[in-house]
Amino acid sequence: MKYIVCEKPQEFLLKETNIPEPKEGEVLLKIKRIGICGTDIHAFGGTQPYFEYPRILGHELAAEYIKGNAEGFKPGDKVTFIPYFNCGKCVACRNGLTNCCVNIKVFGVHIDGGMAEYVAIPEQYLLHGQGLDYDELALVEPLAIAAHGVRRAAVKATDTVLVMGAGPIGIGLIQFAKIAGAKVIVMDINDYRLNFCKTELNADETINPLNEDVAQRLAEITNGDMANVVIDATGNQKVMNSAFNYISHGGRFVLVGLQKGELSFSHPDFHKRESTLMSSRNATIEDFEYVMKCLKEGKIDPKKYITHRTSFSEMITDFGKLIDPKNNVIKALIEIE
Repeated sequence: MKYIVCEKPQEFLLKETNIPEPKEGEVLLKIKRIGICGTDIHAFGGTQPYFEYPRILGHELAAEYIKGNAEGFKPGDKVTFIPYFNCGKCVACRNGLTNCCVNIKVFGVHIDGGMAEYVAIPEQYLLHGQGLDYDELALVEPLAIAAHGVRRAAVKATDTVLVMGAGPIGIGLIQFAKIAGAKVIVMDINDYRLNFCKTELNADETINPLNEDVAQRLAEITNGDMANVVIDATGNQKVMNSAFNYISHGGRFVLVGLQKGELSFSHPDFHKRESTLMSSRNATIEDFEYVMKCLKEGKIDPKKYITHRTSFSEMITDFGKLIDPKNNVIKALIEIE
């Protein structure tokens, strides 16, 4: 089989190896779709935390079940899986927080992932396709990350939510915040994406910090209240640090984006608001199930996101174009047939 490895920053290589033979408790899957995500982009660029090279990337995956002994699955089934392999023993796992397991191994980050024609994975992480197609199944994982972030923020209908960053995760955050009934304001420096959020996702307001004062504009929109919930999906240190000025009194700031540096904020300003700061990492089985339910009920149409496609054989050549903001990429998928 063929696979693509990120040998070092800025270098992908196409290689060949044997199709993996699943061990006891594992299943063999044929990969059909691979979503290109922010983690892949940061890994390629050399800015991804918790990362070592060489690494086979890819954890937004849709696949065909080939063989194994997983109960309720048969060859030919459309599947996806939870790509966060947890230890089941640590303090987080014992409390049901498998998404932030102390010893977590994220497929395509800590261990080799799904940019390959076949993979073998532990059967316990398999998810039935539930009638969804391969395109939809490839988007379940990033949508689950967004669903988890909105759940962490406890978004409700009376909230005004500022989503910072209108990439694929940010778009998911917008949709789940809207499903919760909240007013949603989107901040991004890409006018194409801001317009997409207004026209396709029904975002209530948009802000471009390149030509607007964010705090001033936010105060205008909220009559001085600011945002009850601020969610970062940029992974940009400067944006994260500035966001402490956008939180309302009693508000929550949730970090979905990830960067390598330090957070810096005024303790008195943070304290007087009785603000809540929290991170949101990965997702749990509850989030995956909720996402698949929303997809089946038509509350989310992921086909709107998929603006670009490439084949497995052309991915290396096309990758630069797929991550270039000038090409107005919302979501890119790699197809394997």
